[in-house]
Amino acid sequence: MKNQVSFLLFFMGQLLVAQHCFVFDKDSGFPIQNVSIFNEMNDKVVLTDKNGRADLSSFSEMDILFFTHISYVELEVLKKHVVNTDLKVFMQFKAESLDEVFLSVTKKSESRSRIAEQVAVFSIKDIQRFSPQNSADMLSDIPGIRVQRTQFGGGSPVLRGMESNRVLLVVDGVRMNNAVYRKGHLQNSITVSPNILERTEVIFGPSSVIYGSDALGGVIHYYTRKPHISEIHRANVDFMTRYSSVNDEFTSYGGVELQFPKFASFTAITYSNFGDLRMGKNRRHGFDDWGKQFYYSDNTDRYYNPYPIENDNTSIQRNIGYEQLDILQKVILPVSKNTDILFNLQYSTSSDIPRYDKLNEYGDDGLKYAEWHYGPQNRFLLSTQLLLNPNKSYMKTGAITLAYQDIEESNVERRFSNLDRSSELDNIDVFSINADFSTPLNNESKRVFSYGAEMAYNDVTSTSLGETLEVEGNKITGVSAYYNTPTRYPDGGSNYTSLAAYVDFRQDLSPQSTLNTGVRLTHTDLNAKWIDSTFFDLPYDKVHLRNTAVTLTAGYVFKPTQDWQINTVFSSGFRSPNIDDIGKVREKRGKVSVPNTNLRPEYAYNFELGINKYFFSRNYYVSLTGYYTLLDDYIYRAPHEINGSNTIIYEGEELEMTANVNMDKAYVIGSTLLFRGNFTNTLTGNASLTLTKGKAYDTGEPMSSIPPIFGNVGLDYNKNRWDSGLYFRFNGRKKLEDFNLDEGIDNVEETPFIVETQSYYGTPSWMTLDYYLRYRITNQIHLQAGVDNIFDEHYKEFASGISAPGRNYALTLSASF
Repeated sequence: MKNQVSFLLFFMGQLLVAQHCFVFDKDSGFPIQNVSIFNEMNDKVVLTDKNGRADLSSFSEMDILFFTHISYVELEVLKKHVVNTDLKVFMQFKAESLDEVFLSVTKKSESRSRIAEQVAVFSIKDIQRFSPQNSADMLSDIPGIRVQRTQFGGGSPVLRGMESNRVLLVVDGVRMNNAVYRKGHLQNSITVSPNILERTEVIFGPSSVIYGSDALGGVIHYYTRKPHISEIHRANVDFMTRYSSVNDEFTSYGGVELQFPKFASFTAITYSNFGDLRMGKNRRHGFDDWGKQFYYSDNTDRYYNPYPIENDNTSIQRNIGYEQLDILQKVILPVSKNTDILFNLQYSTSSDIPRYDKLNEYGDDGLKYAEWHYGPQNRFLLSTQLLLNPNKSYMKTGAITLAYQDIEESNVERRFSNLDRSSELDNIDVFSINADFSTPLNNESKRVFSYGAEMAYNDVTSTSLGETLEVEGNKITGVSAYYNTPTRYPDGGSNYTSLAAYVDFRQDLSPQSTLNTGVRLTHTDLNAKWIDSTFFDLPYDKVHLRNTAVTLTAGYVFKPTQDWQINTVFSSGFRSPNIDDIGKVREKRGKVSVPNTNLRPEYAYNFELGINKYFFSRNYYVSLTGYYTLLDDYIYRAPHEINGSNTIIYEGEELEMTANVNMDKAYVIGSTLLFRGNFTNTLTGNASLTLTKGKAYDTGEPMSSIPPIFGNVGLDYNKNRWDSGLYFRFNGRKKLEDFNLDEGIDNVEETPFIVETQSYYGTPSWMTLDYYLRYRITNQIHLQAGVDNIFDEHYKEFASGISAPGRNYALTLSASF
């Protein structure tokens, strides 16, 4: 009897095993994870695991099974035929879909065919393909975006001729923009490592009432990777390490995902070390010495040298390197069938980041600064998100997000042959809550009503310290005295509060047309106080500003045929002055910016028209978007007077004053042309071209931050275990007459200087060619090699203080288990 029972159990076990199928890539033979398998009734669905295995025991022998995956051609097969083929299923890889799904426009999934705004996405596949060193590199790979770099440890994205506090950065639904996001160039975009991202989405223009203030140029929304609940206990581990020759970059990333039925966790850590950067040697532009560094400072916190050092290799940009550490921890807990709680902790920190353009600035006696660096750039985020899916008439889905951010920034400077070192430290605490809800007004979800509210409170503390150093030989031994220095922001403290509410309605008027309308009400409140009047005499010691604005969006999508889509958008945007706008004191190239408490909000009114055309069974896609943005009461940096004087004594020098002021009207006009095509299932191509112009109506001067024409052409090939890509990038010339010379944001001093005419040339045109090759050693282990800037071209991005990297060899090893 015992033997019979054992045999029966063995036989039943064999039957159970026989119900497991394995799904493989037809070309490489590797298993495919997350293939959805379902029957005709769609009442039973299973997924393959990382070994490509799925349990088919819930299906009957005569069920027709559908095998679907976003990257593979859908397959239909009778279950008993699967059993008769040794339980092995092979799927054919297909080119990527051209009709993408976006999350950021409505804060829920929405297809491109119902979106009127110009949008772009950079997925985790793109991150793996381009292997960017940091997020600034990643953003520069997105069509329609240019990135300015004052130093390598930063990157200021430009959207439609606007940057810094006119572009809204968001991470996992939480605004990164805070009360001290400045006008000019901003480096905070790099505090989110690309290695922890699932995708990055970009909305161009002030076209979304969902995000509100600061989004005049657009929204960049980072989505970090998240854990997933599983009925089967799993532990997924992935790892990546990369070396780049151009700056001796070494990056290591590790991530662990734990999956359980009632709990899931994802932990990721990225560490990067960047050395000095080598510029390109091929000077096609004809300027032999432009950008070369002949002298540099080797001073540190503990080492003193009163004289600059001669650079033995002028193509190596010294004082560029830094280190960065990024940590992500996410935990998701299902509270009920329709409710989840997601905990999100992010921490980013860096070493001191040298500011290259200041360390390379010359005065009458040679190099001006012995020390000029940003202190560690620290960003801490802790958020709790309640994810709701009640499927009620008043709310189908929703999310309530509570967040706290602690941001710390500082800078240290000291001039040559001077023992006085000054430091500024700014700390910003941000408390926020935002709620976003949506519900369809009919069963087909063709009419969707969304609504929400947001509150953010910024508390800014600004301190400063002056130290006179003690020196013995070349060693800094201590501090002999302390002295007062001005703080960057009001020394009595400042705070900034914003309150907002919005409604948004998206409806299909017919199968060929979709209308989107929305309205947002925003109120801001700013308080600032100055105590110390030693450095400048203001006619006030505190300020209180309140502003309220209503912004609107109306977008219309018309699809006359399946292959045509015409988009129109009317929208308005609003940006209220923040603490940096009205309260900052800062010196740049002999001019000091001072507070202006009479500053008013700036507004943007935008119209854009887009045409999308699909060809050859929607395997090819061409898009052309044109826009016109009118700026009213725009904020502009201009000469300023206090108590009848236009100069101020700053750090012992009498310097000219500037301040942010309201001007009348200006415009930005431009267009972006995009192409994507699936030539075959293994060969795809893409191209883009962006043109932007901007000018002030009142002064006739060009607007700042307007990049020259730029674009790219790329080809990608995927076959068996091999992936490869070839990318051509180009940038047109920006002539001197197209620079804004008043604000100083365009950094014309960083362009070639022509001695014969005693004038600047402007930004020369440039082009580069990049190539990568990836080999899948196994399904879990990938090796990638790449060559960037193959022809070793020397160039600078528009308004950048550093020369771009020269020829770079990169090697990346990644693994997942």
